[in-house]
Amino acid sequence: MAMGKRKSNQQQPLFIPATELAQSPAHPFYAKLNEVLAGWKFDEFVEGLCARFYEEKIGRPSLEPGKYFRLLLVGYFEGIDSERGIAWRCSDSLSLRAFVGYALDEISTEHSTISRTRRLIDFETHQQVFQWVLKVLADYDLVSGKTVGIDGTTLEANAAMRSIVRKDTKQNYQEFLTELAKASGIDTPTREDLANFDRKRKNKASNDDWENPHDPDAKITKMKDGRTHLAHKQEHAVDMDSGAILAVTIQPANEGDTTTWRETVEETYQNLNAVADDKRVAEKVHPTPVKELVADKGYHSNETMKDFSELEIRSYVSEPDRGRRAWEAKEAEREAVYANRRRIGGTRGKELLRDRGELIERSFTHVLETGGMRRTHLRRHVNILKRMLVHVGGFNLSLVMRKLIGIGKPRRLQGLFASMLNWIVWLWSVLARLGADGSIRARGVALRPPLRVAA
Repeated sequence: MAMGKRKSNQQQPLFIPATELAQSPAHPFYAKLNEVLAGWKFDEFVEGLCARFYEEKIGRPSLEPGKYFRLLLVGYFEGIDSERGIAWRCSDSLSLRAFVGYALDEISTEHSTISRTRRLIDFETHQQVFQWVLKVLADYDLVSGKTVGIDGTTLEANAAMRSIVRKDTKQNYQEFLTELAKASGIDTPTREDLANFDRKRKNKASNDDWENPHDPDAKITKMKDGRTHLAHKQEHAVDMDSGAILAVTIQPANEGDTTTWRETVEETYQNLNAVADDKRVAEKVHPTPVKELVADKGYHSNETMKDFSELEIRSYVSEPDRGRRAWEAKEAEREAVYANRRRIGGTRGKELLRDRGELIERSFTHVLETGGMRRTHLRRHVNILKRMLVHVGGFNLSLVMRKLIGIGKPRRLQGLFASMLNWIVWLWSVLARLGADGSIRARGVALRPPLRVAA
């Protein structure tokens, strides 16, 4: 066979028959996911929801609702954080083009069209799509709603600390600091003078005094790695039976857990009631949602325990060590705290608190770390939540895919062959050491099979 050589300045043909266009077999993961969506008539559902946002005859060529929501799902499954990245990835991949629904001769959507469609479709519609996904999960027995775990984390905002301004005077930080330095007696402060002067000040970055003019919803907070940054708070309500995310909320990063849980629990009630209202899956949801609530010690306070008791929620909340307590005129709070203490000390309480660390942290890892959304490229809570609702919907659909084909993300197929090979090698090594009587010789034998990490 003669060696081929690269041709420079090769002229491209003017016309190509459709039968000769480059094609690839559909990705098995996305093909199966499209089967699940088609089985529940996803496109008909979202087209009916979004019809009021589109004109029938006028306007620029639109992005169909089915394609728009699939593009956001691609963001989760491929771990892409920005809408620009989603648009580029879908234009580059034939299998993703097939999943979204592009024809062979159709130009893929630009990122500006995705952003415009997100702004066009309101928050309530995105929420209904998230509830639709929960109904699909209920059909596969992945939603109970009886026992719910809650936890929160921080999202890095698309806003810089150096751009914050005073709420009262609208001065930026440099101007404000220069004015303070002059008032203290430094007539012409240099950058070094300002740095030394600022180092001695206390409470210099308060959310009461400062805001970002581009994203007022972003709040100054301390991140988990110790940095001070503008951020948002994301809270998950997770089904402790299946690991499905029942609700997601975006709230100010400077608010404590004992305050933000209310909105998340209310959102959970609303979503589970929407699932129960559908006759197809009504019997698969627990008749009394959020009967039990599991959380870490950040959610523990006298008022929170009392509120849980009044809502008839059995709480399993880790209790911080506060030493000897004084309960004068606080009988209701005392009873609620002691009842929670008895429950977390029991067998079921210890099991739920152990599962909380696994199920809730797993949801944050898949959605924010491997899902690529730890730093958001959007501003304002409503925009972030629109994107996050569909992103989290992708996480929930991955639970369905794991139940159907054993994997929850398409990239897991890349390591499938290596995983099978590890099992074969392990089995061969065990069989090779079997003695004549069927016993395994202990020397050099790994009796534990290879680990399998859930996707």
